[in-house]
Amino acid sequence: QLQLVESGGGLVQPGGSLGLSCATSRFTFDYYAIGWFRQAPGKEREGVSCINSREGSTYYLDSVKGRFTISRDNAKNTVYLQMNSLKPEDTAVYYCAARYYRCSGSVSDFDSWGQGTQVTVSS
Repeated sequence: QLQLVESGGGLVQPGGSLGLSCATSRFTFDYYAIGWFRQAPGKEREGVSCINSREGSTYYLDSVKGRFTISRDNAKNTVYLQMNSLKPEDTAVYYCAARYYRCSGSVSDFDSWGQGTQVTVSS
């Protein structure tokens, strides 16, 4: 399992931007797919975006397409989620998670999780 640490959450006004980072010290990081998930109060955890390991294919939840961008820097063992045009409904705790090689649409397929970072979109 990887140890993952998220950073970059906070409070932002609607229409604003935030960037999240997910870092690990694991030297085989580039063999792992990394997903971003979120969980709002009273709701189930949902997948927001994911990036595959070596070839870097990306996937997005329909409601964030065109607003969020996932990327990775394997030299820095870090995955990023740039969030633009944020909406109040994006408010949640955001988690990054890892699984070997390829993304999956199932939360239970990811076996390493970060501690989460709060994103609040409010005026």
